[in-house]
Amino acid sequence: MLGGGDSIDVLLPPLAMLGPSAPLRGGVSFALEGETMGTRWCLRAVTPAGFEPARAGKALEKVFASVIDQMSQWNPHSQLSRYNAAPAGSRHEIGAQFRQVLACAITIADASGGAFDPALGRAAQAWGFGAEPFSGAIHDGEIARTAPGDAFVELDADKIIQPGGLSLDLSGIAKGFAVDCGIEALRREGIEHALLEIGGELKAIGLREDGCPWWVDLERSPYSEDQVVRIGLSDWAVATSGHWHRRRTAEGGSWSHTLDPQNGRPVDDRIAAVNVLHPGCMQADALATAIIVLGETEGIAFADRHRLPARIATGTKVIESAAWTEWRG
Repeated sequence: MLGGGDSIDVLLPPLAMLGPSAPLRGGVSFALEGETMGTRWCLRAVTPAGFEPARAGKALEKVFASVIDQMSQWNPHSQLSRYNAAPAGSRHEIGAQFRQVLACAITIADASGGAFDPALGRAAQAWGFGAEPFSGAIHDGEIARTAPGDAFVELDADKIIQPGGLSLDLSGIAKGFAVDCGIEALRREGIEHALLEIGGELKAIGLREDGCPWWVDLERSPYSEDQVVRIGLSDWAVATSGHWHRRRTAEGGSWSHTLDPQNGRPVDDRIAAVNVLHPGCMQADALATAIIVLGETEGIAFADRHRLPARIATGTKVIESAAWTEWRG
């Protein structure tokens, strides 16, 4: 809810026209929600009269279960967990979804100069963000540095090779991928107008019942005086990376879950949040992490080089990429 003194910054990306350009005549709106990947998912959709919402819920749950089975570090039987625990030189078959996410992660790792790194599993565990219980003590010797990009993973047909001691962590990209897969599953069920969110990562298709895009108010950092940002989404995704979402406190300190691959340590808290728009939620998810690691100056320069609509909020100021500014109403 907005307070009396809150101002609203409205962003209206151009309609991608990948789906219907008019609202569904006689459509019926519904909402569903549930839990997955340690967070909550929420669906709002407009469907033809007579559509059973439970169909959409079942389709989404099936998609989410598949992503967890392949890429969850909290599932000891997932393909990712088995790979992380495997001996050096072993080859591992991976599913098509795992391969797609890993390929995207490697691409963004290369493009960002390693600011996004899917091989920080051991460092994440050392700082209390892994699947194992956190001891509350940080030991420098446990903070493992692994090289980003395709230098650390060998892809052989449908298999990946474990070089020894490599620990993948796809938590910075898998939620966005699950949103993309969920949207495609909804389309297969005949749903062309929907907004799907998993833990703050969102993607919309089509239009609301009133013919407007899906209006989304971005989550604000509790430590920032930032204004409300409202985005009209249609065939676009938006992801947010913020230092307040997941934190650990121990030994008199507090730190966020976002790690700097250059030193295996948490980034500082100078940036409160980064928002990125992209047609793919998987890409938006990983790019938001890369920008928060790069920092204010390099992060916006990276966004401008790649024409990414991106927004960085600190405790005292907001920095926008050229593409973001262009779409602000």
